[in-house]
Amino acid sequence: MAGRIIMDYAIETKKISMEFKVGKNSVKAVDNLSFGVEKGSVFGFLGPNGAGKSTVMHVLLGFLKPTAGVALINGKNVLNNAARQSIGYLPEHPETYKFLTGQELLVNTAKLFGIKKNHIGSKISDLMKLVDLDEQVANRRIVTYSRGMMQRICLAQALINDPSIVILDEPTNGLDPLGRETIRQIIANIKSEGKTVFFSSHELSEVATVCDRISIMVQGQIRVEGELSELVQGSKDLQSYFMEVISE
Repeated sequence: MAGRIIMDYAIETKKISMEFKVGKNSVKAVDNLSFGVEKGSVFGFLGPNGAGKSTVMHVLLGFLKPTAGVALINGKNVLNNAARQSIGYLPEHPETYKFLTGQELLVNTAKLFGIKKNHIGSKISDLMKLVDLDEQVANRRIVTYSRGMMQRICLAQALINDPSIVILDEPTNGLDPLGRETIRQIIANIKSEGKTVFFSSHELSEVATVCDRISIMVQGQIRVEGELSELVQGSKDLQSYFMEVISE
C-alpha cells in the first residue's frame, strides 16, 4: 500500500444507482455512479437534460435514498442528519417568504439554526457583503426583488449556518451578464473561505471561469471527469468539447 494517495473528499458517491417505477416498468436514472469532490474545490456538474444530474443532486441532499450504493458528505452517509447539516443549498428556482424583507428572512433563518441572538447582526452583515446586497435592499420586501436579488438573498440564507459544502443548482440561469458576473465572484469568495462548491450549470462559460474540475454526465453515468485544462486540449472551447462528449 506504500505510495497510495488518499484523497480528502467533501462529497463522495460510491456506486450509487437510482431507479424509478414508471407504470409496470423501471427507469434507471443513475447507473453505478462513483466520483469524489475534493474539499475546498469548485466542482462543475454538467450534462444534457435528462442525464440524471438533478437526481444525483437530490441524493446528495438526502431528498432521495439511492436504490444501491452510498453518498457521503465529509465521510458520513448523507442520510444521516449530521451530514446534511454541513450543506447549504440553492435550488434552481428559489422561493421564499416574499412578504418579508431580506433582513427579516435572514434573522428568522438564523433563529431556526439556533444562532445566538448577539451574533445574528454581525453574521447577517457579513453575508450581505458576501452576496453584494446593500442595507437599502436588505430592508426592502422580497416581493420587490429582481431575479438576481432573489438568487443572492436565498444564497445568503443557504450560507447562514456556515456550511462547509455549498450545492448550487443552475445559479446563473436567467441572469443578465452583470448578474452572472456577480454570482461568479460570490462563488470565488465562498471558495476563498475554504468551502467546497458543487454546482450544476448549463452556462458552460461560467463553468470554464470558476471550476477547478468538471464532470459531464450522460445517460446516468459520468462520461468524463477531470481538470478543465486537461480535458479540453483537443477542442477549441468547453462548448465544443461538451458537444463532442454527449454525442459519442
